[in-house]
Amino acid sequence: MEEYIENIKEVLVEYTPKVLMALAMLIIGLVVIKIIINTTTKILKKRNVDVTLQKFLGNLLNWVLKILLFITVIAKLGVETASFAAIIAAAGLAVGLALQGSLANFAGGVLIMIFKPMKVGDLIQAQGETGVVKEIEIFTTKLTGLSNREIIIPNGALSNGNIINFTTEGTRRVDLVFGVSYDADIKQTKDVLLNVLTSHPKVLKDPAPSVTVLELADSSVNFAVRPWCNTEDYWKVYFDVTENTKIALDNAGIEIPYPHQVEIKK
Repeated sequence: MEEYIENIKEVLVEYTPKVLMALAMLIIGLVVIKIIINTTTKILKKRNVDVTLQKFLGNLLNWVLKILLFITVIAKLGVETASFAAIIAAAGLAVGLALQGSLANFAGGVLIMIFKPMKVGDLIQAQGETGVVKEIEIFTTKLTGLSNREIIIPNGALSNGNIINFTTEGTRRVDLVFGVSYDADIKQTKDVLLNVLTSHPKVLKDPAPSVTVLELADSSVNFAVRPWCNTEDYWKVYFDVTENTKIALDNAGIEIPYPHQVEIKK
């Protein structure tokens, strides 16, 4: 028993300073990493680096520094770094095979940073979702949906799929279709619809709005109504023009066809 206790004392005497030193190194290292990340972020902001790139580089630097700190702390505990490196390489291979999707997502994130099909604040449509880009991380991209939902899309799928960016050009065309009765005068109807567009303060004069006959449908003459607006005004113009068109057509005595039910008396 005395020999066992002596062995424990020897182990404690030998390893306690190493453990305490490694723990102190870990705490100090985490604090230093936080300072480095904050300093790097401030420098990038001062140099007006794109916000998307700022966040991506911050995430990447954070992971790299923490991995290096982990290796340093392990070495301080007396683990051979060469052997540890071999273990990491073997584990890395196994993890890499198991996490091929994650590696594809990382590669996708890098491709997004290089080719920049979008940036933070852009309104996009991708992978069947529509939303404003909130953050592009190492593995995923976060969107804020139109109904204020958070949407998370893997970067691998995002970089390999179609991305529709509504913000890039700065303006959008609102595509609307309105049908009127065959009894309605075409010229009068076009004038009424065009007046609705030109009187709206958010509809752009250049490109000019247009009203054209789209098709002669079964029960109506359909008009293609195409106003242009700034991207941020899209839904305002969409809803306002729809409402104002109904009011204007009613005031002009132009009928909008709708199904009628006729009661047959026996």
